[in-house]
Amino acid sequence: MKHRNLAEAVIEALKAIFQQAEVASAAVERITAAHTKWGKRDRNQFAEAVYEIVRWRRLFEYAAQSQDEWALLGAFIARQGGDLPTWPELGELDAEQLRGRLSEADLPRAIKESVPDWLDEYGQQQLGDRWEQELHALNREADVILRANTLQISRGELQSALRERNIETSLVEGVPDALRLGSRPRLQSLDLYRGGAFEVQDAASQLVSPFLEIEPEQNVVDACAGAGGKTLHIAALMQNEGRLLAMDVSKPKLEELDRRARRAGIDVKIVPVNKQLLRDSRAFADRLLLDMPCSGSGTWRRQPDSKWRLTPEFLSRLQALQNDILEQYSLMVRPGGKMVYATCSIFPSENEQQVAAFLANNPGFELEEERTISPSATGFDGFYMARLVRR
Repeated sequence: MKHRNLAEAVIEALKAIFQQAEVASAAVERITAAHTKWGKRDRNQFAEAVYEIVRWRRLFEYAAQSQDEWALLGAFIARQGGDLPTWPELGELDAEQLRGRLSEADLPRAIKESVPDWLDEYGQQQLGDRWEQELHALNREADVILRANTLQISRGELQSALRERNIETSLVEGVPDALRLGSRPRLQSLDLYRGGAFEVQDAASQLVSPFLEIEPEQNVVDACAGAGGKTLHIAALMQNEGRLLAMDVSKPKLEELDRRARRAGIDVKIVPVNKQLLRDSRAFADRLLLDMPCSGSGTWRRQPDSKWRLTPEFLSRLQALQNDILEQYSLMVRPGGKMVYATCSIFPSENEQQVAAFLANNPGFELEEERTISPSATGFDGFYMARLVRR
């Protein structure tokens, strides 16, 4: 990175992320939108620098012996190779010295893989020998995966239509509607995107909705719908038939879901969660998806900033919330109906252990199947899903 204006934009983003706790994707989008004269190369360089510095924050702090954002940028530039620019903010840094520290072989894992000490200890406790390989996999850059909206277009048709627009993709094995992008074009500018032909959705996330085993004309509830990535997939699997109810506590997320549903041509009832709705919906659902609020530890490839926001206290509160949602929302499942509990976490404390505790307290449910998606084994996000049936 040799251009001063790009460097200043990176520093602005890092300060917003580290000092003001702005979500990295929001900071990148906001600052990119403000620089209307940037070309594709500028946008890509800016985004890459921000995400890589956030991802490797602790390693770069060690290399630079500083937490200053300019020092972290210097470590990033040194890692790229070559000399450091002659900017005053980088004046005390030496590229060779930085590269030497970055390549030290005997660094503690928490520094080498860039996580807080407490989180490294927690991951080891939760996953044992698997922790190191999962952590390493979660530091790789994520592929961009699309999901064809099969209400409009098949995967093959979407691949051909993208190729006509000079965008190459490849099939994702085991994920029937998924395409992996070979580059990173501006998808939002495509007519296919504006017309709802596809959504951006990681491959592991695309495995959750089919796990519900939806059948025609069913009553289906997505009770923690958020902005609706899985809601839209459920609607496609239902072929826009039956009744689909999307709920969440966040009004802004539901508003975004409404926009996405309109673009995709999807019929869904969208409602904020409230106690009366939960009472009125008892024994309503043939299928219930609980895509739980969680640590997001399985998504660090795409959201590396989230690992710096986690705390032990926050994890404890999350687990209590997960238990509460399971107990309350499971009442919506009718006898004979099925419920999927899902997280984008790799930690058993949010996954198998939560399901086991629920089953111990609710003998009317039984576990039908569970599945864990390993980032190191698949290259996808980390996910957990368990399908429970109500007797």
